[in-house]
Amino acid sequence: MSDPLHVVVLVKQVPDTYSERRLREEDWTLDRDATDPVIDEIDTRGVEAGLQLVEEHGGEVTVLTMGPERATEALRKALAMGAARAVHVQDDRLAGACALQTSVALAAALRTLAPDLVITGNESTDGRTGSLPSMLAERLGVPQITSAKALRLDAATRSLSAERVHDSGVTEVTATLPAVVSVNEKTNEPRYPNFKGIMSAKKKPVSVLGLDDLEVDPARFGTGATSTTVLAGAPRPARAAGETLTDDGQGNSVATVVEHLVAGRLL
Repeated sequence: MSDPLHVVVLVKQVPDTYSERRLREEDWTLDRDATDPVIDEIDTRGVEAGLQLVEEHGGEVTVLTMGPERATEALRKALAMGAARAVHVQDDRLAGACALQTSVALAAALRTLAPDLVITGNESTDGRTGSLPSMLAERLGVPQITSAKALRLDAATRSLSAERVHDSGVTEVTATLPAVVSVNEKTNEPRYPNFKGIMSAKKKPVSVLGLDDLEVDPARFGTGATSTTVLAGAPRPARAAGETLTDDGQGNSVATVVEHLVAGRLL
């Protein structure tokens, strides 16, 4: 490849899966302020995939996110892993954006970056639509590889090969660059940032872009313009306390357990 490889990896700050998540009653969007924010684990695998490619072929990795101000924390984690720079799409008018609106904003940001390769996770742990990679490829007019692992770049032909995992097995696929590829949980094991990486991440550039910078119509955004709407929601039912059995030494407790298993069609 005559020019250095430019890889853009999308990362997302999501609620920690170990924290209790709830919806806002006024608009049924996720209450992100009530949870501990973390970088989505699948996105660290995307960053690792990008870093491995540029370490082998040269170039740099840029990380891109969309979200509120505190989403910069997710970018810093990716920078500590080894990404060179970061771009943060941040605008109050993007609050509550659906997947379609998100794809419009991120595609506009990607056009300003002109990457050779865009890497995303296959789906986020908060939305789980799994639709964003395909939407981005369509808007950018480039080929895509979904649910990929074992990425291999052919610099001479400017093409990317990958094993695509699906329900029927594994398929070897190839796409010419530029392209969009989504990775799955089997792609790699992401590296942990070391102390040097954490310190250097504080000095790496983070550019902030708003809707006005992206030259997109602001009227396409906001909760009133979303393509999907949650009409109602309800709290998760509280778990009922289980029944405690005391062994009386006569085998009665065993019989009771068997009765419960039979009633639950587990035996």
